[in-house]
Amino acid sequence: MRYATAMLAALTIGAFLTAPFHQAQADDTPRHGSSLFGELKYGPDFTHFDYVNPGAPTGGEVAMGTTGGFDSLNTFIVKGNPAAGLSLIYDTLMAPSYDEPSAEYGLVAKTVSHPDDFSSVTYTLRKEARFHDGTPITPEDVIWSFNELKKINPFYNAYYRNVEKAEKLPGDKVRFSFSEKGNRELPQIVGQLPVLPRHYWTGKNADGKARDITKTTLEPPLGSGPYRVAKVETPRRITYERVKDYWAKDLPVNVGQNNFDRVRFEYFKDPTVALEAFKTGRVDFRIETSAKNWATAYDFPAVKDGRVKLEKIDTDNNQGMQGFAFNLRRDKFSDPRVREAFDYAFDFEWANKALFYGQYTRTNSYFANSELASSGIPKGEELALLEPFRDKLPKALFTEPYKTPKTDGSGNNRANLRKADDLLNAAGWIIKDGKRVNKETGEQLSVEFLLSSPMFERIVLPYRQSLERLGIDATVRTVDTSQYENRVDNFDFDIIVQSFPQSMSPGNEQRDFWSCQAAKTPGSRNVIGICDPVVDALIDKIIYAESRADLVAATHALDRVLLWRHYVVPQWYAGYFRVAYWSRIAHPETMPGYAIGFPNIWWHTGDAAQ
Repeated sequence: MRYATAMLAALTIGAFLTAPFHQAQADDTPRHGSSLFGELKYGPDFTHFDYVNPGAPTGGEVAMGTTGGFDSLNTFIVKGNPAAGLSLIYDTLMAPSYDEPSAEYGLVAKTVSHPDDFSSVTYTLRKEARFHDGTPITPEDVIWSFNELKKINPFYNAYYRNVEKAEKLPGDKVRFSFSEKGNRELPQIVGQLPVLPRHYWTGKNADGKARDITKTTLEPPLGSGPYRVAKVETPRRITYERVKDYWAKDLPVNVGQNNFDRVRFEYFKDPTVALEAFKTGRVDFRIETSAKNWATAYDFPAVKDGRVKLEKIDTDNNQGMQGFAFNLRRDKFSDPRVREAFDYAFDFEWANKALFYGQYTRTNSYFANSELASSGIPKGEELALLEPFRDKLPKALFTEPYKTPKTDGSGNNRANLRKADDLLNAAGWIIKDGKRVNKETGEQLSVEFLLSSPMFERIVLPYRQSLERLGIDATVRTVDTSQYENRVDNFDFDIIVQSFPQSMSPGNEQRDFWSCQAAKTPGSRNVIGICDPVVDALIDKIIYAESRADLVAATHALDRVLLWRHYVVPQWYAGYFRVAYWSRIAHPETMPGYAIGFPNIWWHTGDAAQ
């Protein structure tokens, strides 16, 4: 999702480990949790997750920095730039576990059940569940939330496309019926539904005006989660306060969590200013996304004397894909040979040595660093899935392993630029008077890299020089966050830097990434504009996989098609988070493998003097 809460979600919601599909859970017996793979780690009488500190002190304030600004407190619509951290105020039906395979445990829902054919899922709500105004959470709230979110947000519309309806059953139950059987992931992902207060959003504000969930707003919304909005200083700061009488604070899924009295998000003009604010102590916690900064910017007194701690926190997460993403809605990118030429023009090995201090690995898959990444040439079940589409796919897909172009890292990229030149000529873009022009129209090939952060300029500018050597007119345009998101939501760009995060159990979200329907939907995550019947067919194979082996084979097949279509110029990944934080905050000694858990499982040490 492109929302401002995406960073917080990335910190707290991890991907999932691999394991065999577990058939025994596919029955209609109510359970305290659900898992796609294997038995649940925690039994019905568990008291807390293993990775939390159940005795963590509560109190204090923690601050995290971000860039840009915000103009809305409605995080459920595409319009506007919502404030960071809004997910803190909402509860979902189920709560994720960060240390086991694709597992969820009851939060608003006490139990969950589904039949053998995965045709529906039923949740029994907790009678004690409350919104912050004391109003009970009812089946009507759940049903209204589901219907509204599907209606107003393209992400939820794609995610829950096969969820046909939600209905109230006797005994505080809600049943979600599915349009097709066999979609094993649907009972799991419905549990991620945020529950919104129907009476609030259909009511009136303090001025007597009707609220509208389809509009931006700066009125602090009503939630049911561990925090509420305490102070709004748009566009630079938002503060949340812990709800002292939070209804779910003693549930096992919350013990040892939500320890800070206040959580503050500070907005800064750009990443450089944000880093300086961290150094002065204005911000407590920082994930360092710049390899250069990690190597050079943390040599200051507070690090040397131990007041600031630097850690690499390993992650077992699927690393997904990050790359220079083309907008296929532009005719100039319609030929895959043009897109492949851009890949040959990018010198990753030089950039990794000269700009990244050797900290990264080149991405060769949309599911990098996992068993879901394709390799070699297709065989077995994977080949069987691809065979019906052989005449629609590149011949090399069946005969050659996919590999990104390589250089020796010296900065001399002549061989790859010659290959790029050959590809462009073959696609009808020739050199004339030193310019790369379309041989039919005479129009020069020009591209604009749209960025939201000046940090990426140092990466794009050398790349631009390589493109200019090919006669391509390349420009770089850095805009503020609001303008960037508006342009991306409306697909108004040539090339952007885009991430496609993945879990270890890909499923319905693949539609929002790659489907024809999403390509036509403003605000979807199909920013590339992919509309390919082969891709749509393989997405369905993933969603309706009947075993782990089937899922892996279908994901390999999809990965291979996406790679050989050259929809992006792949970039890089690291298998760890670079984290810097002031020692006045702390985290559990043993961290979960699939999330940093900030701020959920962290706490304040009480050393206010720092």
